[in-house]
Amino acid sequence: MDDKEFNALADAALARIEAAVEKSGADLDFEVQPGGVLEIEFEDGSKVIVNRHGVAREIWVAARSGGFHFRWDGSAWRDSRDNEELMAKLSRIASQQAGDAIELD
Repeated sequence: MDDKEFNALADAALARIEAAVEKSGADLDFEVQPGGVLEIEFEDGSKVIVNRHGVAREIWVAARSGGFHFRWDGSAWRDSRDNEELMAKLSRIASQQAGDAIELD
């Protein structure tokens, strides 16, 4: 995958996450920072940070529960450790951090 393809895929993933947060109905604030960084803030002030890492060609997620790296497998962004799909993992992370079920799809 070249830089152009990675950036297009990462942009699409970040836009999908942003739309899913909006659509979720959960009490979450979010802000897109320059360079493709998405900050999702919870009611208690904690955050989940989602950003692209161009050198590794990965999407990185930082949360209370830890750090996660996602690689494109040709059809989806998958966690490099357990192969879980990005949106499924984000739903679980957000639910844990919020203390309430949050579905990001």
